Amino acid sequence: MSLIAKIDYEQMRFDLPTFRAGDTVAVHVRIKEGDKERVQIFKGMVIRFRKGAMDSSFTVRKVSNGIGVERIFPTFSPIIDKIEVISEGKVRRSRLYYLRALRGKASKVKTKNKYFKQGPAKKA
Repeated sequence: MSLIAKIDYEQMRFDLPTFRAGDTVAVHVRIKEGDKERVQIFKGMVIRFRKGAMDSSFTVRKVSNGIGVERIFPTFSPIIDKIEVISEGKVRRSRLYYLRALRGKASKVKTKNKYFKQGPAKKA
């Protein structure tokens, strides 16, 4: 293992859950205001997940007061307190940039149902 890879491995966090594009997540972000520190939750859909070692990042999009807000988070950033996966989306793409142009119900993504897999209809 090279020296750079060894340093990267020491900086990585292994307490984060696995998620992908289409999932709805709540990112708990530490915000420092003066000498005080608080945690703010940014809840939205992951529209992009850029893989890599220390340079991996993900983009979360939410609609706040009718305005789309996107925020890019470095995956192993120390400002991220924790990440909660709220629901898993059923998508066939890795980049969901087309959601930017959609409004209302059209911008919804189907959710995966882990507990019930529907097969072909059975004839009685």
